[in-house]
Parts: sequence; C-alpha cells; structure tokens
Amino acid sequence: MDLADWTPPPLPPRIALDGRFARLEPLGPDHAEGLFDAFREDAEGAMWRYLPTGPFDSLAAYRAWLDTARLQHDPLHFAVRMRDGRLGGTLSLMRIAPASGSIEAGWLTYAPRLQRTPESTEALVLLMRWAFEAGYRRFEWKCDAANIPSRRAAERFGMSYEGIFRQATVVKGRNRDTAWFAAIDSEWPQLRAAFETWLAPENFDAAGRQRQPLGELTRPILVSRDPG
Repeated sequence: MDLADWTPPPLPPRIALDGRFARLEPLGPDHAEGLFDAFREDAEGAMWRYLPTGPFDSLAAYRAWLDTARLQHDPLHFAVRMRDGRLGGTLSLMRIAPASGSIEAGWLTYAPRLQRTPESTEALVLLMRWAFEAGYRRFEWKCDAANIPSRRAAERFGMSYEGIFRQATVVKGRNRDTAWFAAIDSEWPQLRAAFETWLAPENFDAAGRQRQPLGELTRPILVSRDPG
C-alpha cells in the first residue's frame, strides 16, 4: 500500500470531548475526590483486578497516583463525566505513535455506576472518533487474555481479534498473556454508522434501556472481515 499522500496525525491534545451521554475531561486535580468516591462503590476492588494499580485505600493515595498520571502525555488520561454530572471513571489514549498512525485505548477504570451504561460505551467511541478523524490508521485495544468481559467488549466495539502475546508481562505478581484487538481507518465509516445508530435517541426507551444492542450493529462488520 502506497502511503505517499498520507500525513502523520498530530498528538492528541488535552481538550474535552463531548458526546450525547458522556463528556471526557483531561484528568486534573479537581477530579480526584469525585473519582475516589465513585471507586469506593467497588468495595471488593474487582475493577482493579487486571490493572497495574489500585485499589486505593484512601483519597490521599489515589490523589498521589492521579497527580502523577495527569501530567503524562502517554498515557493521556481522561475522566468520564456522566449525564448526571457525577464522575464515573477514567480511560486513556496510549501507545501513541503518529509516525505509524497507531494509537490505543487503555487504562479503562470504570466504577460500578459507569459500567454497562450508555456513557461507558460513548466514552470509548469518543476516543475512537477523535483518533480516526485526526488521521490515525489503527486503533488498538489490548487486555489480559483472561479478562473475558474486556475481550467481549472489544468485539462489541467492532474490533478484530488479532491473537495472543503469550507471557507478555507480569501484573501484580501474575503472568499476563495479552489479547490484541484493533480496527483500522478503512473500517471507520461502517463503525461510525453503527455507533451513530446505537447512540441515536430512538434506540433508547423511556427508561433509558437500549432497543438494539451495539453488538448486533457491529457483528456484520466483524463477519465481513472473516477470511473464512
């Protein structure tokens, strides 16, 4: 493939990204208390199982981590603001490689109040939309191969499974095999249409429940990629 006319995209800026349900705000010191309050809903610390940090036993401990993380450019962390104004978690853009046009979503840290909500889905869509519209060629998702909910989420977002990196790293004293998923820029028009259909007001009933699952909208895209 000749890329003579392709221009490497910019680094992601520290700007808010607004959606219908969610707003992504560059992680800042004012987010610490609201995020820690959200994370306390997970009394058993299940949301931290596959992450290299957490759980945090005090606001001071979490603030210390946040004060370092918020200054980083890679990962570039965002706080997720929900429709009701509360904070629900964080996620990031990472492994940012403009020269090759590759970028990854990671560090998804969703409190119980954010899990399985329209905001949780739209938060990832906002990152993907920014990346492809900025000119990135490849959008990646990686997770612990044992993290079945994360692998299912990647496929729900229309990302192709690309294999397992065995014994890729060690996290909290445990071996981690890493599962790789990705979408590429030529697939973005179909994915964008699926996301827009899912996020449309008419896809939700009066109680806010989805009428058509996102997986039903992205499954044809996954099937069309299957060489078999």
